[in-house]
Amino acid sequence: MELLKKVTEGIKPTDREMMRRARERVDNLTKPLGSLGALEEMAVRLCGITGSITPDVGKKAVIVMAADNGVCSEGVVSYPQQVTALMAKAMVEGTAGVAVFANLLGADLRVFDLGMKEPLDYKGIINKRIRPGTANIAEGPAMTRDEAVRAIETGIQAALDAADSGYRMIAVGEVGIGNTTTGSAVFAALEGLNPSQTTGRGAGLDDAGLSVKIRVVERALEVNKPDPRDAVDVLGKVGGLDIAGMTGVFLGAAYRRIPVVMDGFISSVAALAAIRLNPLVAEYVFPSHLSAEKGSGLVLERLGIKPCLDLEMRLGEGSGAVLMFGIIEAAAAALVQMKTFEEAGIKRNI
Repeated sequence: MELLKKVTEGIKPTDREMMRRARERVDNLTKPLGSLGALEEMAVRLCGITGSITPDVGKKAVIVMAADNGVCSEGVVSYPQQVTALMAKAMVEGTAGVAVFANLLGADLRVFDLGMKEPLDYKGIINKRIRPGTANIAEGPAMTRDEAVRAIETGIQAALDAADSGYRMIAVGEVGIGNTTTGSAVFAALEGLNPSQTTGRGAGLDDAGLSVKIRVVERALEVNKPDPRDAVDVLGKVGGLDIAGMTGVFLGAAYRRIPVVMDGFISSVAALAAIRLNPLVAEYVFPSHLSAEKGSGLVLERLGIKPCLDLEMRLGEGSGAVLMFGIIEAAAAALVQMKTFEEAGIKRNI
């Protein structure tokens, strides 16, 4: 709890003076005013985050939280729980989607086991197990409050360690069969929404399966009565270890003034929880894509964030966030490497 308190209370606003200087430079680059669109806003934000007019985002990490969810016993999933461990293994072997994209874009992948059902002693998977999966949220709390705090603090420490290792941009991902159910429950609880608004088909449920899933989320909220004013309470009662861990990564990255990229629906829900714990986290978060999962557009709307990509992806893992790395790097490169009109010796008519 001490680390969570220290980090949550220690997050500072981005550097407004540096953003002013960055805006002035962006507006004077050798291009029509505003012609780089959203890239210009990214460049300005990067300067505010890093406190530098030449932001360095070259060394990149993808932090993936792996955990199992007891709610799977309610028949809300299309795949067996064993797939969580299989996918975590595929990530560190380099064959999962997020690993392929990370390799392509020169990012390092870190996979954390926060609580898969069965321990997986496999090289490359970082063992930070808190418990062997969560309990069934349709029957009671997913975990204790202390376990939720430990999961958040594990994510915080992962971000702090990445910063200490020289990483200057982080993407956040997850793997955990059943986590679109827990993500839907957390989102509904935090925002006071009807589960039918937040709950989608996940990995491919049919209409009957979706109806079951919505009822399970409704029951989870009725049974646990999470307090929407307390993000830790919500995460502990109807969330998952992976979502809590990702919440911590967003907090830790903001604390260390590192840009952090959201992935799809579940990652966005974790960002929402982190922002509830400290609204300043929003200044450090970059969106990536609009997931095809039902609640994705709504959570981005609640966050006031416009996604940059719409590729109809719903893979999770951090796969969309990794693709965003290249776009953010392009924004930084334009700011640093393009010349201003004055530097290029060009006189403008205006």
